[in-house]
Amino acid sequence: MRILVVEDERDLNLLICKVLTKAGYTVDGCYDGEEAELHLLGAEYDGVLLDVMMPKKDGYTLIQEVRAKGIDTPVLFLTARDSVADRVKGLDLGADDYLVKPFDFDELLARLRAMTRKHAGQRTNQFAAGDLVLDVERRQVLRGGVEITLLPKEFSILEYLLRNKGRVLSREQIEDRIWNYEFTGSSNNVDGYMSRLRKKIDGDREQKLIHTVKGAGWVIREPQKEGGA
Repeated sequence: MRILVVEDERDLNLLICKVLTKAGYTVDGCYDGEEAELHLLGAEYDGVLLDVMMPKKDGYTLIQEVRAKGIDTPVLFLTARDSVADRVKGLDLGADDYLVKPFDFDELLARLRAMTRKHAGQRTNQFAAGDLVLDVERRQVLRGGVEITLLPKEFSILEYLLRNKGRVLSREQIEDRIWNYEFTGSSNNVDGYMSRLRKKIDGDREQKLIHTVKGAGWVIREPQKEGGA
């Protein structure tokens, strides 16, 4: 999943980005509200970690404006302002959760998982298709009960496909979601990753889960039951 970190304390911003990247997220970081707004208008994110007190545009103003523009990306406020009134204000303006500094990174990751899970209409951290199961929290993939070892980007692509099961995802959509703004490689990278991912997930198995839609992209489909059309 792709996360935007908006925090004007640069050391903390870099630390959060590092922790999220290690946890398997694709991360963009920025340091003020105006820059954050440009990011949100220019790319699709699965979640935002948003500081309240920032230069140029504070977090309260930012969330109010992006919600008015129809952007419903889940937002978790990170702030030293811990009064009930501050928390209520943030939630009423459209935030999904609130975490007071200083915070524990395990709690931050758990809240982020819960927030994005709720937004996706999921109750668990697992996504499945047929006998394929992906566990986000454990970073584990099983097919028929057998664990499959994936590279971080392969895992992220598979997670994105499973979160959008039945929906065809284009090369551009995958690239935009899985790679951040610092990515300067060729979109052929997506083709290479998809080729390796299909070999690991489907390989010589009779029942294929990842399908190529010529000229459009890739899709994960549930296997048809016996006797189905």
